[in-house]
Amino acid sequence: MKLAFATQDGQTISAHFGQAPYYKVIYVEGGEVVSQEVRAKAHHDNGHQHGPGQIHADMFASIADCQVLIVGGMGIPAHQAALAHGLHVVATGQRDIAATLEAYLNGTLQENPLLIHAPGKH
Repeated sequence: MKLAFATQDGQTISAHFGQAPYYKVIYVEGGEVVSQEVRAKAHHDNGHQHGPGQIHADMFASIADCQVLIVGGMGIPAHQAALAHGLHVVATGQRDIAATLEAYLNGTLQENPLLIHAPGKH
């Protein structure tokens, strides 16, 4: 399984998916980390307004091989696009990628659906 974490620095989960310029992608097999890499992610600046039908496909192109996307916050249009791309999205208030990965793998990661928000309501 491959998990993607929206990040600005490769170590912490970005508080807002849209602003993160990278994904940290971690490949896990049998509960063990097999590989890790940082990939570029299309992003936009805070205040970017989404019009009706805004397409976010470019934001998911570099993680087409991933099954899980872990974010610190995400707008509803981006969330819907992620789901349409077949990603299981987990929104969490945790920021440390290593600790979040461990919690996800052992089933103790606390999800916060309130972090999926209307555009502009960060």
